Amino acid sequence: MSTTTELLKGAAELFPDEVVTSAHVRHLDLPFGAGRFALITLDNGFDHTKPTTFGPQSLANLNAAIDQVEQEAAAGTIVGAGITGKPFIFAVGADLKGVELLKKHDEALAIGKGGHDVFKRLSALAVPTFAYYNGAAMGGGVEVGLHCSYRTVSKAIPAFSLPEVFLGLVPGWGGCAILPNLIGAERAVSVIIENSLNQNRQLKGKQVFELGIADAIFEGADFLEQSLIWTAKVLKGETEVVRAEVDRGEAWDAAVAKGRSIADSKVHGAAPAAYRALEIIAAAKDGDLQAGFDAEDKALADLIMGGELRSGIYAFNLVQKRGKRPAGAPDKSLARPVTKVGVVGAGLMASQLALLFLRRLEVPVVLTDIDQERVDKGVGYVHAEIQKLLGKGRINQDKANRLTALVTGVLDKAEGFADADFIIEAVFEEMSVKQKVFAEVEAVAPAHAILATNTSSLSVSEMASKLQHPERVVGFHFFNPVAILPLLEIVRGEQTDDASLATAFGVAKKLKKTAVLTKDAPAFVVNRILTRFMGEIQNVIDEGTPVATAEKAIEPLGLPMSPLVLLELVGPAIGLHVSETLNRSFPERFTVSPNLKRVVEAGKRGFYVYSAENGFKPELDPEVAALLVQGDSVLTEEQVRDRVLDAVAQEIGLMLEEGVVAEAQDIDLCLITGAGWPFHLGGITPYLDREGVSERVNGKKFLAPGVASVPA
Repeated sequence: MSTTTELLKGAAELFPDEVVTSAHVRHLDLPFGAGRFALITLDNGFDHTKPTTFGPQSLANLNAAIDQVEQEAAAGTIVGAGITGKPFIFAVGADLKGVELLKKHDEALAIGKGGHDVFKRLSALAVPTFAYYNGAAMGGGVEVGLHCSYRTVSKAIPAFSLPEVFLGLVPGWGGCAILPNLIGAERAVSVIIENSLNQNRQLKGKQVFELGIADAIFEGADFLEQSLIWTAKVLKGETEVVRAEVDRGEAWDAAVAKGRSIADSKVHGAAPAAYRALEIIAAAKDGDLQAGFDAEDKALADLIMGGELRSGIYAFNLVQKRGKRPAGAPDKSLARPVTKVGVVGAGLMASQLALLFLRRLEVPVVLTDIDQERVDKGVGYVHAEIQKLLGKGRINQDKANRLTALVTGVLDKAEGFADADFIIEAVFEEMSVKQKVFAEVEAVAPAHAILATNTSSLSVSEMASKLQHPERVVGFHFFNPVAILPLLEIVRGEQTDDASLATAFGVAKKLKKTAVLTKDAPAFVVNRILTRFMGEIQNVIDEGTPVATAEKAIEPLGLPMSPLVLLELVGPAIGLHVSETLNRSFPERFTVSPNLKRVVEAGKRGFYVYSAENGFKPELDPEVAALLVQGDSVLTEEQVRDRVLDAVAQEIGLMLEEGVVAEAQDIDLCLITGAGWPFHLGGITPYLDREGVSERVNGKKFLAPGVASVPA
């Protein structure tokens, strides 16, 4: 038994529940008399909704297929070999469920080595090898093709990437070593580092070809047929594949330096994966692939046994699984159909909501407001956005016409909402205003209509308390920008019934949002945590710590932006309003910063100014600096960080005790999808557990051993 077979057999025993991918070998005669060809097809036996992956048994199956092809190549009975996938899917990489189970460094090392040992056999065959990227290809799916002599790609591919750094790994089956040697370091850094750290940005088929990863590109409809014709021409010498020469001089070093700069700007040194990948890319400059593979094995094993990857997989599973099956959601059969939507308000938020409902539900949407000018402006915004979609080719003229006709605006709520099934308000964040609006809507809406509020912090129960039918009021809190952030906090009021809640979850699914059920508690989930987080930053500044120190203290978390830049995005006035709301509910923990009040009263849009001379980096606004009144208590970065994290851990502990959400997992899902917190943190609770903050503050960890951590 070969070492590779032994490695994979041992790994397979650790992972009995693997969804196994078969590697079928079939033979065909190439066009133009080019000769007999062996084609390996990767297929796990399911349709495209369950993508093909590589666990240990799947790698063993591919290894066995290569055994057969290797013998045929050596015997001269084939002129070439190819590898492709089932319809719409090439392969999407390692099976992460198996990675989660690994407990020892040598087990993790076996996974990396096993993949390398199988894949590199493709480049060692006695005949040329071809990868036909017919569908989605990610991670190991991309890498198996990189080991082939030639590659073709379908124009129809929706997703192609090396996402490992996004999850806390490195491309560990050849990606870091081969890709820069194929397309140059700069392009490789873009694919491996930049795209991954930009929320796992995917490439389309055309980009794969333009980057030089694929040698030819064909339409999706007859992709394999055209690829085989091209293969025949290559083998007969009629088509010559010419690749750009790779610059192994200063350009390579500059690309690695650029990668470090990107990593620094995104994770601030807090997550190791990007830096490990860059080390391997830097060392790959001399073209020694085997040394690169060995370095990938080591990095892969180290990272698999580290907290970042476990948090990354945990976060991935939250978004892909828990996010699609919300905890506590009522039976979906209780949901009522929604054939018309009403939006109270026609400001920017209301207009964004109208556009979203219109695009996803494709039902009539009607906006109302207090005067015709506001109504016209809101409808005009939606119409303009539809034209932008048309201009970008995202929709055709017929659909643009249809969507435009579906959105209208009226002043009279009775006229607009008499036949609406779902009515959402997005008016000023003031309880009396919202109660008045709901009273007006209830008087004219059908008895079955859901009344939804987009409040970010006010009590849904209090909002519904003066209505005849408070059971149909539900919180439906979106995050800005509405089109980009996936989270939707669905809030159950004290009297909200199951049918209304089920309808809200049904609508959320059609809107393609990640819905999380929350109790009707002040500021719900994201705003409560962020306000406590921001409040502690503002407290230490008010007490005397320099702004720069307070901001820099949080960098090790690798958050998408610093606290005060986030405040600028939210708007200081909104930040102040939410902190005042929470201060009324929890005065012992939530403060109202006098300095933030001064900034808002002065009409400032944030703490910073930006100039071209400084590369548009944030600089403390001198006018804001003059407004600040600080004490004389100056903390170090470490002291600030401890204080902020302790506050966040305390607040999450209290929220879980109160039952604001079902589990800590929902807190993390909210922060990832509603506030852009990084996958490598796993949201926040795995980080607090890993750093010992949870036990220091609450006396226990938030998550069980093995959840977002290496199993004991």
